Amino acid sequence: MDLKSGYPFWAVRNGLMQAFPRLERDLQCDVLVIGGGITGALIADHLGQHGHDVVVVEQRDIGWGSTAASTALLQYEIDTPMQALARRYGLDQALLAYRACAEAIGQLRQLARQVGKVDFQPADSLYYASRTRDLSGLIDEYELRRKHGFAVHWLDAAGVRADYGFNAPGAILSDLAARMDPYRMTYRLLARLQRRGSQVFDRTHITALEATTRQVHARSSDGMRIRCKHLVMAAGYASQHWLDPRVARNRSSYAFVTDPLPEAALGPLRTTMLWETAHPYLYLRSTADNRLLVGGEDDALDVPARRDARVDAKARTLVDKVGKLFPQLRLTPAFAWAGTFAETRDGLPFFGPHPQWGPRVHFAMAYGGNGITYSMTGAGIVRATIEKRPHPLKALFSFDRPG
Repeated sequence: MDLKSGYPFWAVRNGLMQAFPRLERDLQCDVLVIGGGITGALIADHLGQHGHDVVVVEQRDIGWGSTAASTALLQYEIDTPMQALARRYGLDQALLAYRACAEAIGQLRQLARQVGKVDFQPADSLYYASRTRDLSGLIDEYELRRKHGFAVHWLDAAGVRADYGFNAPGAILSDLAARMDPYRMTYRLLARLQRRGSQVFDRTHITALEATTRQVHARSSDGMRIRCKHLVMAAGYASQHWLDPRVARNRSSYAFVTDPLPEAALGPLRTTMLWETAHPYLYLRSTADNRLLVGGEDDALDVPARRDARVDAKARTLVDKVGKLFPQLRLTPAFAWAGTFAETRDGLPFFGPHPQWGPRVHFAMAYGGNGITYSMTGAGIVRATIEKRPHPLKALFSFDRPG
C-alpha cells in the first residue's frame, strides 16, 4: 500500500537509522506484532517490558510507512470535541477517552527520557475558532473541559491578537501538548527491544494468517512461518485489508516544513501548536531546530498517483493560509509531502479482537489525528486483553461499541 507522496521530513532528516534483518527462518513467540511503525513500536515495547516474548515484522523498512509522513501532534484533544463525544457515548466515556490521551502524553514523555534523542518537547496547544459561527460551540467546549478538571484557559479575540498575533474570534489554550520525531522514536524503541532479546525484522511481508482457539500461524511472502499465541495487527492503514467490513475511510493529508527560522520570527509558535475548528483544519507546530511544520488541506483521495500530483499545489495553499494568519511570515517549503490517514465515524480508534478472526488476533487501528497518543493508550489495552485483565477503555475502543 502506497502511504505517502513527496519528501516526508522525518525520513529525509534521519535516513535509515539502523538495519534490521529480513526474516529467513521459521519462528515461534508469545506475541507477533505486524507493523514496524510508531504504533507497532509502542505496543511491542510495552509488551516486551512486561515479560512477553515479542517478534516484530514490517513489510518495508522500519518506520517507512505512514510514520515517516506523520506530523506528530501530541495532544489530549481528540478530533471529535468532548461535548460531541459525550452526546454519542455519555459523558463518562468521553471523559475516559480525553483523560487517557492526557495520560498518554505523560507516558510518552517518560519513554522519550528512557530512549533519548527523539526531540520530545512539551508544548502549549491553541485551539481557535475559525469563524464567528464556531465561537459559541468552542465556548461550550471550554466550559465542559474546565468543569471536569482540564487545565484550559479562554482567550477572547483581543487575547488571541495580543498573545499570538493573529485574528480569531476566540480560542482554548492548553499547556498539555507535546512534539517529537515519531520516526526516531520508532527506531529507538525497536532498537531497545532488540537489545533486550526480542527479534525485529523488516522487508518481511505477511501474506497469510490462520487463527485457531489456541494459536495463530502467520506466513510471509517468502514462505517463512511464525507461530504465536497472540498476533497484533499494527500495520497502520493497511490493517483494513485484513477485515471484510470497512471500519474507516482513507483520506489524504498534506504538509510541508520550512528551513530553520529565527526564533524571533517564530515568536509564540516556537512553543505553541495551533489548530482550528474548521474541517479539514489547518495546524502549525515548530520542530526542535526551529522549522515550522504546517499541515491540513485533507481530501478524500485514496489514489496515490492523484495524491502525488497534488502535493505542490496543496503546499502552496497551506502557505497562503498561514500568510493570512501571519502576514509577517514569509514561508517557503523545504520539504512537502502527503500521507494517507483514516477516519472513523466517531474519531475514536479500534484496539482489540475482531469477530472475523477470533480472540487471538488483536487489531491496533490508531486512526485519526491522535494516532500516537491513541497508540500509547492502545498498548495498555492490548496488553490487558492478552493477559485477560480489565481495562476501562476496552469497550469504548472496541469493534463492539455502538454506532
